[in-house]
Amino acid sequence: MSTVVTVELPDDALAASVVDGLARVERGLQEAVRAKHELLGETSRHLIAAGGKRFRATLLLLAAQFGNSADPRVVPAAVAIELTHLATLYHDDVMDEAAVRRGLESANTRWDNTVAILTGDFLFARASQILADLGAEAVRIQAETFSRLVSGQIAETVGPRPGEDPLGHYLGVVTDKTASLIATSGLFGAMFSGAPAAVTQRIQPACEALGIAYQLCDDILDVASESAQSGKTPGTDLREGVLTLPMLHALRSSGPGDRRLVELLSRGELTDPQLHAEALALLRGHPAIELARSDTRRWAQTAREGILALPDVPARAAFEALCEFVVERTG
Repeated sequence: MSTVVTVELPDDALAASVVDGLARVERGLQEAVRAKHELLGETSRHLIAAGGKRFRATLLLLAAQFGNSADPRVVPAAVAIELTHLATLYHDDVMDEAAVRRGLESANTRWDNTVAILTGDFLFARASQILADLGAEAVRIQAETFSRLVSGQIAETVGPRPGEDPLGHYLGVVTDKTASLIATSGLFGAMFSGAPAAVTQRIQPACEALGIAYQLCDDILDVASESAQSGKTPGTDLREGVLTLPMLHALRSSGPGDRRLVELLSRGELTDPQLHAEALALLRGHPAIELARSDTRRWAQTAREGILALPDVPARAAFEALCEFVVERTG
């Protein structure tokens, strides 16, 4: 058994195929960000060089195993998906005023907001160029996905409407902002490998559910982990006043012992180190964490049920392993 993206792949031939595909995706990313202007090329390579899990590209390559994984359209589609994801990171860092991304200075910190925004725009454009060569349907799906990404971001920025359930609003944001691109990764892999129509129809909602579970897992780890297991300093969302799944569950609590935690969570940003540490300790000991884990397990199970309807090939077992990984990662 071989490891790709922190999970065990059940078949060495499958692992070799995915590893080779990811290597070609990396070469494709480097080629895609060649630019006429030297600065634009440098800023575009900045986050590519920082690495990353390439989770979306891996899902696409696994989905392609249900058809002809050697189809020449598969790797360019994976490159376009990763370029789209990278573009959103440049824009997110500007909106969040983030100083660090993947262990490096964010582009907006190293250069400025204008350069970071233009770099994100360039990467979106390059993804569209690649997909244009793959056909009108690819462009249409990408446009729909991009629309969902922006809708999710604006919904997060504006917050729940008056009378709207905050938890329902939050799950809508996660579905559009994060899971939609993960769903499209699975769809593109099946579509461009020529997989049967039944696979194409089933794999997209399964990957969307997996994407939701994956984001919920990150939200739990941001609270519950003692290390930077989530890829950022634990308690970052709490410090920045971003209400994620565990916090939303805690805010629904009405017991007298929950009053202090609810008060702290209602303040917004918790930049005071003492207040931040107090809120984090209270949240870690609160039943809201287990409620959030239960939600994550439910979404992972939804993904698994969709995956089990796919043909019984080694890639199906790999998808199952990803579902298990998400559940196990939350503890």
